Amino acid sequence: MLKFIFWSLLAVNGALYAYGQGYLGHFSGNEREPARLANQLNANKLFIIAPAKANAAMAALAAPAPAPAAVEKKPETIACLEIGNFLLPEARRFETQLAKLDLGDRQARINMPGTEISSYIVYIPPQGGKEGADKKTAELRQLGVTNYFVMSDNPTQRWGISLGVFKSETAAQNLLASLQKQGVHGARVAPRMSGSKQLAFQFRGISAEVKAQLDKIRGGFEDKVSRGCK
Repeated sequence: MLKFIFWSLLAVNGALYAYGQGYLGHFSGNEREPARLANQLNANKLFIIAPAKANAAMAALAAPAPAPAAVEKKPETIACLEIGNFLLPEARRFETQLAKLDLGDRQARINMPGTEISSYIVYIPPQGGKEGADKKTAELRQLGVTNYFVMSDNPTQRWGISLGVFKSETAAQNLLASLQKQGVHGARVAPRMSGSKQLAFQFRGISAEVKAQLDKIRGGFEDKVSRGCK
């Protein structure tokens, strides 16, 4: 009995092995593996590749697409900027502050129409109103100064005090020195221009950063504006 069971199990195992190897075909079509491979499409184009090459191919497929190269944005350039208008003393102060920007030939000073110097005035700057001007003229009289004129109708020097107007700068400076010896403080000399416009500065091919620096300097000069130019 034991021999029968032994040989029965051996026969079953042999049958299973033969089926697994394809010797007995398959229930679906009774085809062996070589025959099934022959019936596949383009079977002659199948080939085996090395594992390293296969892994590299899979990694390439899984890698994200490269991002498009960023387009470099060129900095904005201002073709021509003009700042004005200045009297000569103001223009000199403005020019001194421009020196730190080192703009070279990108900077130019131009004469506006009707800007020739016609005379020189010795004056005391505006006193803030009629009351301040009256107080200042009272001080001048106490110092023995009687030749003065309150500029109440001057739009830029309203309530300033004129102490004299001269054709030459030398004569104006001489009066200023004399007034200082009398104890007058705060007086100064300035050119008087033949026209309402005087000097302006032009800047060419500058960046937005330089323009911001110019606007900051311009802010320290009353009533000066920036504008485009050709």
